[in-house]
Amino acid sequence: MSMDPTILENFDGKVRLFPLPNVVLFPRVIQPLHIFEPRYKQMVEDALEDNRLIALCLLQPTAGLGGSASPIYPDICIGQILQEERLPDGRFNLLLQGVSRAKIISEVNNGKLYRTAKVEILHDVPNSSEENADRMRTRLVKRMTKWFTQQPSAKEQLDRLVNSDLSLGNLCDVFSFALPLSVDMKILLLQLVNVEDRASLLLEVIEQMTPEVTKRPSSSAPSKKYPPDFSAN
Repeated sequence: MSMDPTILENFDGKVRLFPLPNVVLFPRVIQPLHIFEPRYKQMVEDALEDNRLIALCLLQPTAGLGGSASPIYPDICIGQILQEERLPDGRFNLLLQGVSRAKIISEVNNGKLYRTAKVEILHDVPNSSEENADRMRTRLVKRMTKWFTQQPSAKEQLDRLVNSDLSLGNLCDVFSFALPLSVDMKILLLQLVNVEDRASLLLEVIEQMTPEVTKRPSSSAPSKKYPPDFSAN
C-alpha cells in the first residue's frame, strides 16, 4: 500500500470527476473499477495520457445515474490509476489507488463528456500528541482484531497493517474503506481531516458493531476481499 509522495507535486488544481452512487474512496486504498460508459471511457483515455488522476465522488441521494447535473458531495478522494486493462471493445478494468482528500471548489467547463472540477487538496490534521495517537491506535487495533476474529484471511491482512508504518490517519482510512459501513458513514469519515476526530468516530462505530459480530459468529461468513470486487460505472 505504498504510495509515491510526489504524485501531486505538479497538480494544477483541476481533476476529472467520476461520480458513483455507492463507493467512497479513501487515501492509500485500492478500488477496482470497470469502465464502460462512453463519457468515462473518454475520461480514462484522457487521464492515461495526462497525470493518471481521477477523483471518485459520491452521488447525493437525490441524484440520478450520474448525469451532467447530478448533485455530488463536495468531499472527494483523488486517485491515481495504478493499473489498466484495455478491453477489445474499448472498456477498461482499472485499479485506482486513493491519493488525497480534496474538496470541490467549483466545477469547470472542459468541453468533454465527463465532469471536471477545481479542487482544494486537504491534508490530515495530526493528533494533539504522539502519546494520544498511540493510545488511539492501540484501541483501534484491539477493536479491529475482535471484528476479524472469525475471518482468518482478513485477520492476516490486519496483522500486516498493524505491523506496517502506516500512521493512525492512514489506518483509519483503510479500516473505513474495508468495514461494511453505510456510504453515509463513509462519506462522513472522509470529511474528517482531523485524525483524532476520525479515529474517535471510527472507534465509536466499531464498538457499536463488534458485539453483534462476536455474539453471532459464522464460519461461513465471507472474508473481506482486498482489493474488493470491481465497481461498474
